[in-house]
Amino acid sequence: QVQLAESGGDLVQPGGSLRLSCAASGSIFSIYGMGWYRQAPGKQREWVAQISSGGGTYYANSVKGRFTISRDNAKNTVYLQMNSLMPEDTAVYYCNIPSRIGGAGIMSWGQGTQVTISS
Repeated sequence: QVQLAESGGDLVQPGGSLRLSCAASGSIFSIYGMGWYRQAPGKQREWVAQISSGGGTYYANSVKGRFTISRDNAKNTVYLQMNSLMPEDTAVYYCNIPSRIGGAGIMSWGQGTQVTISS
């Protein structure tokens, strides 16, 4: 069973950057595709980005060109580099294992990490 722990959220001004981390337990992390999701207040959780076990990346249109997902299999960690942040990026961000490209997470959700974009 893979367990996931997100970190790196913060309060940032519009136009700023953040890097989120998701540490996964388990020795078979490298075989899983990994994804980032977010849930804004009053909205449903949405898929943001994902990276396959082979390193292929996929992004929601709303973040394409601004966010970059990466992974370090040696550290069992997946990252989300977020640039040019906008107020509408404010949300709790979660990582999970996607069921398919753009699909829902298949693991239990962690506590997430809060990202707030505000001046």
